[in-house]
Amino acid sequence: MKILVANLGSTSLKWRLFDFSNGQERMLHKGGYERVSDYPKAIDDCLGELTRGGHISGEKDLAAVGFKTVVARGVSGCVRLTEEVVKAMEAFNPIAPAHNPPYITGIRLFAQRMPSTPLVGLFETAFYQWAPEAGVRYAVPQAWYEAGVRRWGFHGASHKFIAERSAELLGRKDVATRARQLYVDGGTSPVQDPPLRVISCHLGGSSSITGILNGVAVGNSLGLSPQSGLPHNNRVGDLDSFAIPFVMRTLGLTLEEAERQLCKESGLKGISGVSNDIRDIQAAAAAGNARASLALDVFVHSARHWIGAYLAELNGADALVFTAGIGENRAELRAPICAGLDQLGIQLDPAANAALRATEGVISSPGSRVRVLVIPTNEELVVARETRRLLEKGGC
Repeated sequence: MKILVANLGSTSLKWRLFDFSNGQERMLHKGGYERVSDYPKAIDDCLGELTRGGHISGEKDLAAVGFKTVVARGVSGCVRLTEEVVKAMEAFNPIAPAHNPPYITGIRLFAQRMPSTPLVGLFETAFYQWAPEAGVRYAVPQAWYEAGVRRWGFHGASHKFIAERSAELLGRKDVATRARQLYVDGGTSPVQDPPLRVISCHLGGSSSITGILNGVAVGNSLGLSPQSGLPHNNRVGDLDSFAIPFVMRTLGLTLEEAERQLCKESGLKGISGVSNDIRDIQAAAAAGNARASLALDVFVHSARHWIGAYLAELNGADALVFTAGIGENRAELRAPICAGLDQLGIQLDPAANAALRATEGVISSPGSRVRVLVIPTNEELVVARETRRLLEKGGC
């Protein structure tokens, strides 16, 4: 069984091809295009590249195409991407304006190009279906909640991979199995005592932190939209809701302009005034730019805030995991995030932390009660696995 996972951006198409034949799990090919202006041609070129490389003989070899879909009204989990589901995604475009529209466009183009191939979406909200109700409710009128105003949580595929892999590394096969089977059994499979408590830090252009108990998420720093939680590259992160009407009146902004600035001109870019790229911001900070230094400090402060929240929620932690672009590569940010947490059982090994970059490993000191790990995430593999499961149980 071969499954293509397509990752869609407003001007990009990236993919990975997985093969689940003979009980094995292999990635056959990965590739992508940037600055895409003609999506139908990009899809044709993708399929042509896979065919010319001998990975498939034609699109008929694909059992399905999987997508890391973000959010939809009334839909979550791993589902067949029918037109009804795509319309449910459209209904939530205002919640995910940078994410939903390019995915919707791409899904419809894939459907036109490959009408007989099942298209499957694993929604980023799926991992949080079993979070405590108190942790997902905002203190808003009931009608608002029924309209969809709640903490949905995102980066679900990444944090689910971390739930599985961290349990394996910590020798908890029972929890790893539960995490792997989560969307099949709803998190009801038993685990042995003691509980396994993991705090997963997905830090990158978009960042979030999740608390995980026995392979199941208890919450996520991202709330209603991907614009919440930690400050992102150019998206605001957490903000008092009254800031929006205040700034509209004070600066004379339209709602559309306020939304644009929150999504395009805020976050680390808004604070630093330099860039939305952490590398540029770090370089500016090293050169003495005070606003760039402040942007890094705000990012670290927010990460520590959410780690602290889940330390309280989980009554401690067995592992603190860093993943994604910043988490995997930026030892100089992992260090201040973990600094001064020895009373909470978190102690870095400075040499191990400095040496580890984009590979899996332990960066805590031997005496640290909490294992601090770096685990490169694999969201596409999670999408491919869940797509396969949906196919096998007849969901397509």
